[in-house]
Amino acid sequence: MRAADLAAATPQTRDRYVDLLRVASLGTVVLGHWLMAAVTRGDDGRVEVGNLLAVQPGLQVLTWALQVMPVFFYVGGFSHALSYRSLRRRTPDTHVYSAFLRARLQRLLRPTVVFIGVWGAAALVLQLAGDAHGLLDVSLRLVAQPLWFIGIYLAMVAFTPPLLKLHERWRSPRSNGVGTGGGWGVFGVLVAGAVSVDVLRFALGVPYVEFLNFAFVWLAIHQLGFLRADGRLTKPYVLAAAGLAGAALLVAYGPYPLSMVGMPGERISNMAPPTLALLCHGLWLVGAVELLRAPVARRLERPRVWRAVVVANGISMTAFLWHLSAMLGVYGALLALDVPLPEPATGPWWAQVPVRIALAAALTAVLVAAFRSFERPAVKPDRSATEGSPRRSGAYSGPAAALGVTLALLGVLGLSMVGFGGLLEGRTALLIAVHVSAPAAVGMTLVGWLLVERVGVHAPVN
Repeated sequence: MRAADLAAATPQTRDRYVDLLRVASLGTVVLGHWLMAAVTRGDDGRVEVGNLLAVQPGLQVLTWALQVMPVFFYVGGFSHALSYRSLRRRTPDTHVYSAFLRARLQRLLRPTVVFIGVWGAAALVLQLAGDAHGLLDVSLRLVAQPLWFIGIYLAMVAFTPPLLKLHERWRSPRSNGVGTGGGWGVFGVLVAGAVSVDVLRFALGVPYVEFLNFAFVWLAIHQLGFLRADGRLTKPYVLAAAGLAGAALLVAYGPYPLSMVGMPGERISNMAPPTLALLCHGLWLVGAVELLRAPVARRLERPRVWRAVVVANGISMTAFLWHLSAMLGVYGALLALDVPLPEPATGPWWAQVPVRIALAAALTAVLVAAFRSFERPAVKPDRSATEGSPRRSGAYSGPAAALGVTLALLGVLGLSMVGFGGLLEGRTALLIAVHVSAPAAVGMTLVGWLLVERVGVHAPVN
């Protein structure tokens, strides 16, 4: 269907503001990456890619508004809760997990696998030709970095069914004898986990415990989406005020840095692994966007505005995957044409920013036009078409799907760390406690994706 048809067919019950938040959060990340990149060429011709926030530390406070990945995970929790509940009503219990994973991961993994395939092939050709040097060598590492987000989001999807069941159990009234959490019980446990991890990490010096906050912090923010789906975020001003105050106090008096994004060379990062300060930052952002819901939602009733949101939603993941490729392509063209690259954060550098961003946006649009079809969900085969094929037993579909999504998330996380460079040299990166090479990461991603697709496609839906 065309975007105009999809927009016109939107039911009145759809939460249009959530769709806008999804697009706006990814768009803000893309714009932030384009702005923060500081490429320079030394007198010896060596090309380096730096970070504007490292050159101008005073700008790091802007990350308190522009680091909006928590909003995307919050929106994901809302959508996952509605999707799983809908599927649960129409699908046998033995197949619902695998069907849910496939349904939610199609628009995520299919364009990601294509992105990995294109860049992996290009990296292999360049290395065989001996041309992977300078900015190109840096690009082979940098273009894969946004894949960390894909890996974390895969974990959010995988944990949705068990955490949603706990959420529903703990929201039951006392009279049922089930729980008294009022819906906030699981969220409270996850927050307590994040607090405990930081105490063990910073106060007691326990090694490796910090990696647990990849789960506790992001799952806590994701859990807020469940609460929103149940209409329980009734006082967003409290959430915003508590989150902002908590983040400010932790940064002012704790070991946490000011920046809410990772900075090169820093000893402690709020992002990798996530910290309690980042969790408070996420609370403040969720509260803030909920405070804006009513006035913005009224504007989304306008057909032209809503149609633009529908169009953007249909290409957002493709644009996110390729936006760094476009930015580095622009810098590569400027270097090839011997266009002077001013020192970052100087007057000439700022004057050049609008031109670079416009060129990056144009090149991203070209890449989106080339790869956007892979973001459309594949049509599930007709039951009659697969009637003669053996159907995977329901007893094994859930574990097989869980194995598939685990392999996929480990693969994309590993690839985000090691990049596409050194495919033939055995270059590795440390993923928690295991060294992962690019070929191994690509292999895990492909096997995991195929397993989720294979298991989920045979799940019967009424």
